[in-house]
Amino acid sequence: MDTEAQHTERDRSSGMEERSRSARMSGPDGQPVEPVAPVDGPAEPDERPGVAERFGVSWRRTGVIGALCVVFVLLLSHFVLQPFLIPSRSMEPTLQVGDRILVNKLAYRFGDQPRRGDVVVFDGTGSFVQQAPEENPVTGLLRGAAAALGLAEPAETDFVKRVVGVGGDRVVCCDKNGRLTVNGVPVEEWYVQLGDAPSKVPFDIVVPQGTLWVMGDHRSQSSDSRDHLGQPGGGMVPVERVIGRADWIGWPFGRWSGVPETGAFDSVPAPAAGGHG
Repeated sequence: MDTEAQHTERDRSSGMEERSRSARMSGPDGQPVEPVAPVDGPAEPDERPGVAERFGVSWRRTGVIGALCVVFVLLLSHFVLQPFLIPSRSMEPTLQVGDRILVNKLAYRFGDQPRRGDVVVFDGTGSFVQQAPEENPVTGLLRGAAAALGLAEPAETDFVKRVVGVGGDRVVCCDKNGRLTVNGVPVEEWYVQLGDAPSKVPFDIVVPQGTLWVMGDHRSQSSDSRDHLGQPGGGMVPVERVIGRADWIGWPFGRWSGVPETGAFDSVPAPAAGGHG
């Protein structure tokens, strides 16, 4: 009896479910109706960017940031601190070929003047080079930008030398002991390349006001003020042509240091009235 009751109950329950499902799937007129899925709202397209779009945005952002960095470095180089590639042996041992020095362009901008012993970078147009060479404007612009970043050799008119005499100084080479003298005082030039004489070219000059007498530390390898004595300007560099003072060696990392200062001229007196020591 129990088994038959259970079967009867299952059959009744199954029939009720079928009728309920039939009622849900049929309309008032008895026609079947397709079930409608619940709708929460209008379907919206997937607005998430694809991989290509994300990479495009990333590259554009990187390009903009890179361009801004280059502009910042160029402005910094133009007004404050310029890298300068050493292309020759003329300043050995102080500076070596391939060194990138950092030129302080603010050193003389607020009233200070170059002093004896300073290592300076200057535009030699009119003193070391009588006329700047002509070049293609586009090539010149690109080369100038690369030089400003320390990635290329400087312009042919840019030089780096040591200040030996300032306006009014009398510079003579050499005394009986083979030393260079400034205003009558011998100078012990410890920075000169070992084995080099202070100068094999004798000279006795008075530096005009507003100009500098400059020489390389590797005297036998340096074309400096001595080589332009007979030319217009007499080898003197106008102070206004000084780009800045070489204060640091920034590259290679093994030579990362300040450019050594010298006390060689500490005992040199100011020039006498009339410019003769």
